Amino acid sequence: MKIKIAGKKIAVSDNILTNKNNILVAIEQAASENAEILLTPEGCLSGYTHKFDQKEVDNALIEILYSANKADLGLALGTCFYESDGKCYNQLRFYRPTGEYLGFHSKILRCGSWDNPSVGELNYYAATPINVFKWNDQLTIGGIICNDMWANPDCTPMPDVHVSQQLSQKGAKIIFHAVNGGRGGNDWSKVVYQYHEANLRMRANAGKVWIVTVDNSFPTDIPSAAPSGVLNPEGNWALKVKDIGDSFFSYEINI
Repeated sequence: MKIKIAGKKIAVSDNILTNKNNILVAIEQAASENAEILLTPEGCLSGYTHKFDQKEVDNALIEILYSANKADLGLALGTCFYESDGKCYNQLRFYRPTGEYLGFHSKILRCGSWDNPSVGELNYYAATPINVFKWNDQLTIGGIICNDMWANPDCTPMPDVHVSQQLSQKGAKIIFHAVNGGRGGNDWSKVVYQYHEANLRMRANAGKVWIVTVDNSFPTDIPSAAPSGVLNPEGNWALKVKDIGDSFFSYEINI
């Protein structure tokens, strides 16, 4: 089967209105390419923070879903979100083009220090079990968020549970990967980029899965922390976009 995917590198901010408007532009771009599903970066709607107005996110999400449904476009939408259990999750939310909500992947390997107790986002975001989603009768997909893919030991004390490999074993053929990586444009950032790219390629090959990945593009004048584009099940780039600034892409995957 074939599925046309789209992704958009977006300059993610803590301003929900700005983020919403950027997502709406990405929806228009994806619709113009007749894509079936659009991927956005980690925290793309709420901002990459647990300190946001959930009601404002809810209202923005209604507008985003209306626009996507009107465009007959599904979403793999990165946002932080307070669920009915009162807990905040760093999520990748999946919606079919009909607007049907499939569920969310929550970030598993959350960032934190090696102090005891650890300091960082693992104290603010909850996690749920690793799961896959039926896109249709023929295709199973999975979601993954940033450090879930590469388990950078500089970023988390949590052990690598090989999230991408678990998704592959559960039947996922495409993994949508939302990223919001920190970088400074220095030489060490180049090392981090190489580590991220190597992990993407090796894990696509190990799991024999397609990986669609997009990073945050802010700040827009220095290279992103990780590459964005589409990797095939051999671990090679089928499509790769520029590392600096916003970029939109679409690609037809043949499963």
